[in-house]
Amino acid sequence: QVQLVESGGGLVQAGGSLRLSCAASGRRFSAYAMGWFRQAPGKEREFVAGISWSGGNSYYADSVKGRFTISRVYAKNTVYLQMNSLKPEDTAVYYCAAPWNRDSTPDYWGQGTQVTVSS
Repeated sequence: QVQLVESGGGLVQAGGSLRLSCAASGRRFSAYAMGWFRQAPGKEREFVAGISWSGGNSYYADSVKGRFTISRVYAKNTVYLQMNSLKPEDTAVYYCAAPWNRDSTPDYWGQGTQVTVSS
C-alpha cells in the first residue's frame, strides 16, 4: 500500500513557476516508477511526466517538454514536479500516481493539487 499526498499548487501568472511535491508513504516507494498527471475542467486526465524507479530516466508529454522537470528524493520519499514558463493551458488539478508505466493505469493516486495560471 502506498499513500500519496500532493502539495505546492496555487495561482501564478503566465510565465511564472511552481514546484509541486508528492510525499509518499510505504516501503515500496523506492521500487516504483512515479508519474504526474493532470486534469483540466471538462477534459480527460492526461499524462504529464514520469520518472523511473532509479530516477535515471524521465519522460514528458510533448506539451510540457523543456518547461517541466520531474525528480525524486529517496531520503524524503518525495517526487517533485518543477514547472517553469507556465501557460494558462497548464491550469488543472495535478495528481501524482504509482506505479507508473506507459501501458497501464497506476494503482495509487494522491488527492490532487490545483494549479491555476492566469493570463
